[in-house]
Amino acid sequence: MKKNTQKRKNIITGSKLWSIAMITSLLAACSTPATTSNTANAAVSTTGTTKIVSVSESTSVKYADLVSLDADDTNVSWTEADSTMIKLNSTSATITGSGAKAASGSVTISEAGTYVLSGELTDGQIVVNVADKGVVHLVLNGATIHDNDSAGIYIQKAGKAVITLEKGTKNAVSDGKTYVYADSSTDEPDAAIFSKADLTFNGAGQLTVTGNYNEGITSKDDLKIISGSINVKAADDGIKGKDMVAIQAGTITVDATGDGIKSTNDTDTSKGFVAIADGTFNIQSGSDGIQAETALVTDGGTYNIVTAGGSANAPAKVEEGPGGGMGFGGGRGGFGGDGAMNGGTPPTDMGTPPDGEPPADMPAMPGSSSSNTGTQTGNNTTANVGTKATTSSSGTSATSTNSAAPTSSSAAAAKADSNADADNATTTTEEESTSAKALKAGADLTVNGGTYTIDSMDDSLHSNSNVTVNDGTFTIQSGDDGIHADQALTINGGTVKITKSYEGLEGAIITLNDGDVDVTASDDGVNAAGDLATSDQAAGTTDKAASDGISATDASKATTGTTAATSTTGTNAKATDANQQNRGPGGMPGESSGNNELHINGGSLTVNAGGDGLDANGSITMTGGTVIVNGPTNNGNGALDYDGTFVISGGYLVAAGSSGMAQGTSDASTQNTIVMTFPETQKAGTLVHVQDSKGNNILTFAPAKDYQNVVVSSPDLAKDGSYVIFSGGTSTGKAVNGLYTGGTYSGGTQIVAFQSTSNVTWVNESGVTTARSGMGGFGGGGQGGFGGGRNRSQSGTSTDTTGTTSTTGTTGTTDSAK
Repeated sequence: MKKNTQKRKNIITGSKLWSIAMITSLLAACSTPATTSNTANAAVSTTGTTKIVSVSESTSVKYADLVSLDADDTNVSWTEADSTMIKLNSTSATITGSGAKAASGSVTISEAGTYVLSGELTDGQIVVNVADKGVVHLVLNGATIHDNDSAGIYIQKAGKAVITLEKGTKNAVSDGKTYVYADSSTDEPDAAIFSKADLTFNGAGQLTVTGNYNEGITSKDDLKIISGSINVKAADDGIKGKDMVAIQAGTITVDATGDGIKSTNDTDTSKGFVAIADGTFNIQSGSDGIQAETALVTDGGTYNIVTAGGSANAPAKVEEGPGGGMGFGGGRGGFGGDGAMNGGTPPTDMGTPPDGEPPADMPAMPGSSSSNTGTQTGNNTTANVGTKATTSSSGTSATSTNSAAPTSSSAAAAKADSNADADNATTTTEEESTSAKALKAGADLTVNGGTYTIDSMDDSLHSNSNVTVNDGTFTIQSGDDGIHADQALTINGGTVKITKSYEGLEGAIITLNDGDVDVTASDDGVNAAGDLATSDQAAGTTDKAASDGISATDASKATTGTTAATSTTGTNAKATDANQQNRGPGGMPGESSGNNELHINGGSLTVNAGGDGLDANGSITMTGGTVIVNGPTNNGNGALDYDGTFVISGGYLVAAGSSGMAQGTSDASTQNTIVMTFPETQKAGTLVHVQDSKGNNILTFAPAKDYQNVVVSSPDLAKDGSYVIFSGGTSTGKAVNGLYTGGTYSGGTQIVAFQSTSNVTWVNESGVTTARSGMGGFGGGGQGGFGGGRNRSQSGTSTDTTGTTSTTGTTGTTDSAK
């Protein structure tokens, strides 16, 4: 049994390298070199403060764009007069008509035509061997077929085979756990239903397929399912087509130790895809649920997918980046001290280092980009005895009789050892782990609709290229990323609820144009990170298609028509925001921002993250929509985390979290922002209320977790407006994800009243403070120690524009948050 594996490198760092490890961890979210690169699906470019976002027509690719059906695919009719009738009886068969012969318990069909099978074959095979490559139509009319040592149905040669499940009938095909081949070099067939020709299923009956030896249903060419109820249980993959798997409708149930449904052609870019128009899918797989070697397109359907036992079986992941506790950036101690970390007045004897310059005795920053500090371990033990093996473990030739089906890989990944010896020196190991993604595409993954309930050990939606969600309803529990694209991740609509994940949304370029997205993540909620494909790499795909004799049109069609666009946002920080030049992690100079991008143009995004809420190894732009972030409670992460700029020109943003690494929006923004740091941590659910001097509501929000810093940006904020911030109290308005609209706010404690002085105003309980751009450096919030906000020191002074903090409760004010 072939296992779909991926190598993971696990690194354990000993205490002797503690200081270097802590410094390196500060780079974890911001460390890819800026390059000009090509992305796809959503063509996104940013130059200065001008942002252009266009959704390529390729995002609308559908089932019909990839799949064409002929009359034979949909033909379910037959008459006894025009068909050859085959009555199965134990180990023999009675044949009425021409084109088929029975011998030695098997039936061989040698002519094109229609063959109607009924009865039971207890140890025999249906073989199709048509020399003229004609179409063979098999009608299963209450047939049960089992072969002890080979495939139950073997399409050896034909132009096309069509299997019709007669309405109202129950049918079954199965094989044994051992196969006998002609010689040791032969390894086909290897599935209960095996076809070397195009294979189509249709009809309104039921079919149960049991692949005891290896796979359930396999076609070495096209595999199409037009209709019917098909239940597959397999020792390895459930349903496999080489050139395509196309499903128009039906009810498909798969219980597979390997992949549930997959296509495998990796030599022709116009093939190897999976396209689904509709249907009901119940898939439990030890590896991937639905896997396409190239493109995966779903127009609709209802999907219930569990991979490798679900997210509960995912390897333990430990973020070894900065966090609470002692040390750099911790809750206490480190550079910056206790006062800065808790939002109070910083020590007065720290001085002000040169902008972005660390002390002379500061250990040197690593020069390379950050590595993934999450630890993943797992022992994937699979029994592989006799399954299509040509050599045994001793190196001798295996016999042609194979035995012992592979064991399930559902629980392949073991939990990480959380008690590793911290005093040990750094060690590096490589391990093989099973790919157990729910929807997986080697090229583009496009979802146009459908209802998806997913519990996956690995990523729930994954593409080695681009993911586009145009519509659909998703309920996701993931042991790794909820939705992951190596290149562009674009959401144009739908409802996405990720209730469990390591990281919620991840892609090199992430674009939210519309839809309702709700993310819960133990690490970053939204993470724009990863290497972008270069123009040479993009051209390579076209060149390969040309070398294979495939037109560029066909190649792009098979990969959902992706078109490349050049991303330039990573160059903006220097040109558009003088206050954020040369923003290296933790205030270290010389580290340029990455070229990853997060674009929010509409829809709603709600994030609950244990790590960073919105994280971009590059820049963020927001032109519309509503974003609510419940960020981290530890000071080693921030509700907002970006390396370049965060330019906001529209929409509504509220982000609450810890203060240690807090960032606001960039000065280049045309919409105004308030960044408030409270004197102490506020308990989860404690309302934060912002109103203007006339009592008009700007924000009433109940964060889901403890918080000390709140960022709010609204079209209602004026650059020179007067505002009051309250804590606590109640509201009679309607709360959605903690954000209140309508009703009346009352009973809170006034924290500060102030006059806004710029389009990004930083305030604490004493009034307006000197703007702090970025992470808090070593020591995090408040003063932040040397490094200030990545590379800017902060004097910590404040201007009391309206007097000292008041504890007077408010009178009733009307909530009218946008």
